Amino acid sequence: MRRPEPTRRSVTRMLDEHGQPVEPRRRRSILFRLFRAMIFLGLFAGLIAGGGVLWFLDDQGRTPREWAPYLDRRAEGHRASITEGTALVTSYLVAADRLPRSQPVTPPARIGASPDRSGSAAGRVRQVVSQADLRAAVANAQPGDVIQLAPGRFPFNGRQIGIDRPGTQAQPITIRAARLGDTIIETDQVAVFKLAAPFWRIENLIVRGVCAEHTYCEHAFHVVGDARGTVIRNNRVEDMNAAIKINAEGTRYPDDGIVDGNTFVMTAPRDTRNPITPIDLVGASNWRISANFIADFIRVDTDRATYGAFVKGAGENNILERNVVFCEWKLRGAGQRVGLSLGGGGTGRELTRDQGRSGVEQTGGVIRDNLIAFCSDVGIYVNRSARSVIEHNTLLDTAGIDVRFPESSADVTANIVDGAIRSREGGLLRLHGNEVGPVLGLFLGHHPARGLFTDPGRLDLTWREKPTTPGVAAGRVDLCGTVRPGQPLAGAFEDFARCK
Repeated sequence: MRRPEPTRRSVTRMLDEHGQPVEPRRRRSILFRLFRAMIFLGLFAGLIAGGGVLWFLDDQGRTPREWAPYLDRRAEGHRASITEGTALVTSYLVAADRLPRSQPVTPPARIGASPDRSGSAAGRVRQVVSQADLRAAVANAQPGDVIQLAPGRFPFNGRQIGIDRPGTQAQPITIRAARLGDTIIETDQVAVFKLAAPFWRIENLIVRGVCAEHTYCEHAFHVVGDARGTVIRNNRVEDMNAAIKINAEGTRYPDDGIVDGNTFVMTAPRDTRNPITPIDLVGASNWRISANFIADFIRVDTDRATYGAFVKGAGENNILERNVVFCEWKLRGAGQRVGLSLGGGGTGRELTRDQGRSGVEQTGGVIRDNLIAFCSDVGIYVNRSARSVIEHNTLLDTAGIDVRFPESSADVTANIVDGAIRSREGGLLRLHGNEVGPVLGLFLGHHPARGLFTDPGRLDLTWREKPTTPGVAAGRVDLCGTVRPGQPLAGAFEDFARCK
C-alpha cells in the first residue's frame, strides 16, 4: 500500500533553516537545546524576579510577622483559591518569625510588684477600714500623713476619689497597704484615684477592674494638673485599660513623677475601642518609669495598636528603664502590640504641651535596659521624637526597633534585637554596637539574636554566646541590678541569673 504524501505542514517540520531535510536524531538535538534554553531563560527570569522580591523585602525592612496580617487583609473578599493560598503563605511567615512557646514563662523576680518590697510606713499612720473612711482621710490629709488601708476587699463604687490637698517634697502624703496582697480594691468605675495635688505616694495596693463592660474600667490612677512629684510604687493593677493615665489639666502638667516596681496585667482581651496602654503619659516631663512588669495588653478589636507604655504629647526627658514587657504572656490574639514607645500613636495638636508648635511628640526621651518580648509588632517605636536615646535593650520575638518621620532622631546603641532596626519616612538613625541580623534571614527562620541565649522560648537567658561590648553604660545599674563594668555587654543585662 502506498504511503500518503506528507502535508506541507509536516514537511516544514522536517526541514532545517536551509530548507534541507532534518534527520530524526538532529531534530531531537534541536528540540533538546530549545528545551534547555527555555529552562535557562525560565530560571534566569525566576532569579531576576526573586532578586527583585528580595531587594523589595530588604528595602522595606518589614519583618515576616508584619507582612502576614497585611497579606491577610489584602486577601479578604477574594475567591477561595486566593485566600487559601495567602493563608499558606502567612502561616509560613508566622512560623518563620515567631518564637515557639508552649507555656507562659516566669518573669524575673526582681521586676514588678512584690510583697517583699512593701517597705514600712514613715509618718503619721491613719488606719482606714472602709471606702467612706478612705474618702474622709484623703479629704482631710496633711503633709506627712500615711493613710493605711486595712487588710481585706474594698469594693469600690461611686465617683472617683479626688486628691487635691498637697503634700510637700519633704513630707509627702501616702496611701498604702501595709503589705502587697493585704488589700484589694475592686472597681467597676471609670477611675479610682484622681491625683491633682503635688507630692502624693501610692503603694502596695492591688486594684482590680471588674467591669461587665470593659469600656468603663479605665484608670486605677489618673494623674493630672498640679500633681507634681507623684510616686506610684509596688502596686498590682489588673484589667484596667490605661491603668496609669498622666495628662494636663488646663495648662498645668504633672511633671517629675515616678512609676516604679509595679505590675500591670490583663486577664482577658479588652473588648473596647478605648486606648489600651497600661502606662499612658501625655504632655508631662521628667518622669521615670522603671522596673515595672507589663503584660497581656490585648484588645478584641484588631484594627488599632496597643502599647505597653508610651510617653507623648511634646513632653521632655522622660525615661523608661529596666522594665520587662511581655506583649503576649498568658494571652494570645490577633492585632498589633508594641512594647515601649516615644510618641505612641501621636497626639492631637490641641492636647500637646506646645499646641503642636514643635511638631514633636517627645524630646530627649530615653528607653534603656528593658527586656521586651513576644510582641506581634515592634518592641520599640519612636514616632516624631527628637534626640531620642535607645540603648542596652534586649528585644526577643519582636519586629525590632522603628524610628519614623523626619521629626525623629535616635541614637540606637548596644541593643540586642531579634527583628530589624529601621528608619521610615525620614527618621534619622545613628547606630552603634547593636546585635541584629539581616532582615532577609528572618524570612528563612534565621534569628541570630536568639542564638545568644540558652532557651529564649522558656526565658532561659543564660549566655550561650556573649554579645559584643560597646562600652556605653559603664557604672549604670542594669535590668538585673548589676553595676555595669567598664566594657558592658550589649543588651539589658550582664547576667540574667541575677534577675532571679
